[in-house]
Amino acid sequence: MNEADIHAVLQEELSNIAPEANLREIDSDADLREALDIDSMDFLNFVIAVHHRLGIDIPELDYPKLVTLAGAVRYLSTKLAAGKS
Repeated sequence: MNEADIHAVLQEELSNIAPEANLREIDSDADLREALDIDSMDFLNFVIAVHHRLGIDIPELDYPKLVTLAGAVRYLSTKLAAGKS
């Protein structure tokens, strides 16, 4: 799975949580919670959905790495690559 695929998964899961948001207009370095006006429970649901979709364990200490789209793609790419080695 490449970064574009990961980005697509993230956008799909975010659209499930904030269906009214235009995800194409969100800066990839913007805080998703602020940009989408989601609360901590919505963010947790997003993390859980990503875990289920990609099969990656995401410890709570790593949640801050998923706060932006760019950060989430980097983090998940690294985790997926590590799982393949």
